[in-house]
Amino acid sequence: MFLGEYLHTFDSKNRISVPSKFRKDLGRVVVVTRGLDHCLYVYSRKEWEKQARAYAVEVNGSAARRGLARLFLAGSSEVEVDGTGRVLIPEHLKSFASIEEKAIIAGVADRVEIWEEGAWKKYTSEIERNADAFAEKVGDIH
Repeated sequence: MFLGEYLHTFDSKNRISVPSKFRKDLGRVVVVTRGLDHCLYVYSRKEWEKQARAYAVEVNGSAARRGLARLFLAGSSEVEVDGTGRVLIPEHLKSFASIEEKAIIAGVADRVEIWEEGAWKKYTSEIERNADAFAEKVGDIH
């Protein structure tokens, strides 16, 4: 399970370091794809295979289901984690997430997310401000 958030910087070749706590569970080959809220999702190869099978079922469904399946499947790229723990993020994905230099790498259960630093701060600030209302809405108050 991936947990925590880390600030990292892209180098001039579009590579970013994967936090060492995530590397073992992600493995040597990961899949990066467009995510919701204009972030990137990073999956281990094994987890991506499960996700891809679920999305593949949707490609012949409603327009909304087809759209999401296409967003995740067509936008994905398989990348290797190099010997120093960096991954090369394709330009189209970096552009999708509006990332230029600094990014937050966040562990979110079965995946890792990569966010443009300012977008992450804005998003988390909004969630923190509305957490009680969200908990009421989803009925999950612990």
